[in-house]
Amino acid sequence: MTVTEFLEQKGERTERALRAYFDTISGGPKTLREAMEYSLFAGGKRLRPALALGAAELICGEDTRAIPAACALEMIHTYSLMHDDLPCMDNDDLRRGKPTAHRAFGEAMAILAGDTLLTLAFDVAAQADDIRIIREIARASGADGMAGGQVIDLESEDKQLTLAELRHLHERKTGALIRASVRCGAMLGGASEAQLRNLTAYGEHIGLAFQIADDILDVVGEQELIGKPVGSDAANNKSTYISVLGLERARELGSDAVNSAVASLETFGPEAEIFRELARFIVERES
Repeated sequence: MTVTEFLEQKGERTERALRAYFDTISGGPKTLREAMEYSLFAGGKRLRPALALGAAELICGEDTRAIPAACALEMIHTYSLMHDDLPCMDNDDLRRGKPTAHRAFGEAMAILAGDTLLTLAFDVAAQADDIRIIREIARASGADGMAGGQVIDLESEDKQLTLAELRHLHERKTGALIRASVRCGAMLGGASEAQLRNLTAYGEHIGLAFQIADDILDVVGEQELIGKPVGSDAANNKSTYISVLGLERARELGSDAVNSAVASLETFGPEAEIFRELARFIVERES
């Protein structure tokens, strides 16, 4: 199976489950549901659910038990994008080739729809019947994770960060939820302590690789492929791996992260080959 086939397969599985969970929402204003649906089903790679489902399958041979966690992680990722795009944050007008939620529904509705997706995510995650998953997702999303990373990002505008400061920022803003995706799938698959430790390292390394690739695409990517304007980091005076290291050195660091991710899978056999290929795909992608 190729990485593209893997992502398509897990993406379709996630899409069906997301639709089933979303369709259980019977109450609340129609406009709120429409704004949530607009962003949640706008497309995308569904990388975080694929990591959760793939990690469970790697450990126990099937991914069914990880479906609630996978959907919860995608809901949280979607809400974070809705809020990141707001004028008070990154002020972006396009996301995945479509007007951002606040452009389509207004700022207040985008905030409320994002908030509702966040709370729905924990309702869905609870259906995994494992308190560790609730805690894992909460920590990855909160002050020590994604939200804290976004604060650091906002406070770092117009500043030139060191490499250590930049890594600290993105370990939280981007890496925490990617790491949690792998860990949730592994835990629900019944991973041993050693397996969980190795997959945690994998998640950390691909989280770094993913952010470096994003920074590179913001400079050399094509808007038609990435679905949003290029150059937004520079326009917002943000430090990136490109501004700190330069393009070539950033690419080298991304390659190093991929090699470390692959090395963390050394104790796994051929069943982990798709995760090895996925690590390489992350830095080679065009969107």
